[in-house]
Amino acid sequence: MNIAVLPLVSSIVSLAFAITVLDQYFARRRPHQLVWAIGLFMYSLSTGTEFWTGTWGLGETVYRLWYLVGAVFVAAYLGMGSLYLLARRPVANIIMAVLLIASAYAIFKVFSADLDLTILEGLSGKALPRDVRLMTPFFNSFGTLALVGGALYSAWVFWRKKIMPHRVASNILIAVGAILPAFGGTAMRFWNSLTAFYILELLGVVIIYIGFLRSREVFGFYRFPLVHGFGRVSEKP
Repeated sequence: MNIAVLPLVSSIVSLAFAITVLDQYFARRRPHQLVWAIGLFMYSLSTGTEFWTGTWGLGETVYRLWYLVGAVFVAAYLGMGSLYLLARRPVANIIMAVLLIASAYAIFKVFSADLDLTILEGLSGKALPRDVRLMTPFFNSFGTLALVGGALYSAWVFWRKKIMPHRVASNILIAVGAILPAFGGTAMRFWNSLTAFYILELLGVVIIYIGFLRSREVFGFYRFPLVHGFGRVSEKP
């Protein structure tokens, strides 16, 4: 089997997930839903570039897009969505402003940097200068800690209050799913295992999606034909 099929499936799943969350945003207009949807659309775009690379080869534009969106932005914006859900709005707005400024800087650095694609044996950041690659841990650490930490904190709150047990399970699933792509990135970085990366990337978004669906807060108004009839938004916040 061509392993490029794995990121294609990841791209389709994350696109469906993004549409689901965007539908929820249109129904309830909460900022965390919009930021999560943006992060999930980025996930879909990033894994789509992986499929493109595995099928048609690696080019400069696709590589820069893959690195910027996948390696830098995805975790950060998903984590930012969690902060909008859990933090006070003024605090979240300040952090969002810093993230947007940092994102603009990252876009400039990634698209203006010199590339050497000839040294690549697979997908990695090695084609970019070291100063560009040094940005990635800051974005990823922030995003992963916010997403995983936010999910575990929410699970603990619901467990401690002994309410909505389905929310405990859903948040644990989200935390587990958020960790898996980080493990996949480690496998690719240290063992050059692209297959493991693609598998964990796919498992991560699938498990997060299951956790999201398990929360029973899925759809409000049925605005998209593809999601019509799958569920309703819970009346509880």
